[in-house]
Amino acid sequence: MHAQIRRSGADHLQEMRILAGAWLRELREKRGLSQRGLAERVGVDCYTIVSQLESGRGHIPWDCYLTWADALGVPPAEFVRKMCPIMIR
Repeated sequence: MHAQIRRSGADHLQEMRILAGAWLRELREKRGLSQRGLAERVGVDCYTIVSQLESGRGHIPWDCYLTWADALGVPPAEFVRKMCPIMIR
């Protein structure tokens, strides 16, 4: 029974990550940025990191949240609320 609770919790977390990734993609597209363009703005070497985040995988380090929020033109507090599920491993 305990394993079943964990599995449903993991499923819920993955769903939250997917929703956060879709929000990230929506923000990026509204600003007319490609994945590569956003990667350059936030200072990551590989644009596939953006792709991973948008598909619900990977995480953004805490110390980079302000940079990402600024690059996407959203208040930092809103960015943290929406993206927090992605950074949890």
